[in-house]
Amino acid sequence: MRAAVLAVVMFGAAGCTGDLDPPWQLAHARIVAVRATPPAIESGARADVDALVSDVEGVTSEQPPELATVISPTSLASALTTEGGRWIVTAPDEPALAAARIELGLPPGVPVPLRVGVAYGGQTLAALKTVWLGMTAENPTLSEITIDGAPLDAISEIVVPKLVDVRFSIAAFEDDDINWLTSVGDMHDFDLPQSYLRVEADADPLVGSFAVVRRDIAGGVVWRVWPIRVE
Repeated sequence: MRAAVLAVVMFGAAGCTGDLDPPWQLAHARIVAVRATPPAIESGARADVDALVSDVEGVTSEQPPELATVISPTSLASALTTEGGRWIVTAPDEPALAAARIELGLPPGVPVPLRVGVAYGGQTLAALKTVWLGMTAENPTLSEITIDGAPLDAISEIVVPKLVDVRFSIAAFEDDDINWLTSVGDMHDFDLPQSYLRVEADADPLVGSFAVVRRDIAGGVVWRVWPIRVE
């Protein structure tokens, strides 16, 4: 039943062609990023699934899914369970992984991608997360983040002027996926390690949230959110 409901949600989300907000806009009801902690696990290990979600006011929160289900392989549907409001993936034993490889047409011994569908926002928002089974990996870290060349790591609030290109940078590998997001001003080069924010003279709002998300090639995800205001 969960799978059928989530399939409808995901189909509806995919069909929303009227969404004109840019992908860096935090003042929008969206799933910013989905995380599994850890993103890859061996048999018997467990991973928590949650997400960074934003609303139309640009307020972000970390939440477990409202609804989740295994999309594929279907033979591992029982690997996903809910416990006290949390959604947990438990890697099965090797015979179950071997059967899943046959279902997916994978060669023996390779990690198995467990595709999990998640829903938020009263089940109006949907996304997919892949948790790798039969291997281990950890989520990446955020390091060497700067604002106009100064370290951003220890800053608790970002304060920016109007009509100035405020430059951001993060250390990343070539295969990493970087996203900068904001509810204040306009983000440029939002999907590159080096980006910049500009707040125009007539900008509104002047207070909100600013975030960076880093995804690595192993499916790991890390994010950080700061309050931001225009001086």
